[in-house]
Amino acid sequence: MKAHKAPSLFISHGSPTFALETAASSPAAAYLETLAYDTTLPKGIVVVSPHWQTRGTQVSIARAIQPSTVHDFGGFPEALYALQYPAKGAPWLVDAVTAQLSLHEVLHNFATEQGLDHGAWVPLMKLYPQAHVPVVQISLPAQQKPGFYYALGQALAGLREQGVMVIGSGSMTHNLYEVRLHSDSDPQRMASYVQPFRAWIQSKLTARDLPALLNYRVQAPFAAENHPTDEHLMPLFVALGAGDFENKETQLDYFAGELVYHTLAMDHVRLSA
Repeated sequence: MKAHKAPSLFISHGSPTFALETAASSPAAAYLETLAYDTTLPKGIVVVSPHWQTRGTQVSIARAIQPSTVHDFGGFPEALYALQYPAKGAPWLVDAVTAQLSLHEVLHNFATEQGLDHGAWVPLMKLYPQAHVPVVQISLPAQQKPGFYYALGQALAGLREQGVMVIGSGSMTHNLYEVRLHSDSDPQRMASYVQPFRAWIQSKLTARDLPALLNYRVQAPFAAENHPTDEHLMPLFVALGAGDFENKETQLDYFAGELVYHTLAMDHVRLSA
C-alpha cells in the first residue's frame, strides 16, 4: 500500500518557553495541535533547525538509540530543563534520508552524538507530545544562500511520498538584539518593522513568487531589522523546497501567530498535496 504523502512544514519555534505553552495560552501552539490532529500520522519526521549549524550537511545517525533532548539555552524556568522528548531513532529513516541526499548528489556526513536541539524538540512537543514518531535531524549548513536551502529541501521532497514529514524549524522574524537592547521599552517601534516584513513574506508565498523570496534580503521591507542574521529564516526555504512550492496544485496554508517579545513572529507554513 502506498504511503500517505506527508506535508512539509515551516514552524516558528520562538523562545524555548514555547514548550511550556498550551493551546489556551498560545494561538501558535493551538494551531500545531490542531494540525497534528487533522494530519495523518507520519511514519517519520525529518527536521532542520538553525540551532545545529555545521560546515556541510550532516545527518544525526541515532539509529537504534534514543536521541538525547538537548537543553541548549540558559536562564529559563527550571520546569523547562526537566522536559524530555524521548523520540526513537530509526535505521530505516536514516537510510531513507541518506538515499535521498545521495540521489540528489548532496554531500553529507554523519553525526553520532547529536541529539535533538530545542529548535527540533520544542515544536515537536506541540505536534506529537507522545514522541511516538521516529525523528532524524539534519544540520543546517552554515552561511549559504536561500537557493541552497531550497535545493536541500528539494532533495528531501521524495521522503514525503514515503509518509515522512519534513519540518524546517526557525522563526519568521528573529531579532534578539532588539529584545536585549530595548526589552519592553518600545514595542510599538519593534512591531513597525515586524508587520510589514511578515505581510510581504505571506504575499510572496501566496503568489508563489520564488524569485522574490530567494532575493528577500534586497526586496523585503525591513529584512535586516527582522533578521540581523538570517539562519532562523533559512529553514523556511528547506520547507518550501520539500513542499513542491512552485507547483500551483500544492496547497499552501499560512498561519499568522502571536508576537513573542514583540519581535518573534510565531508564523507557520504548511504545504500539502
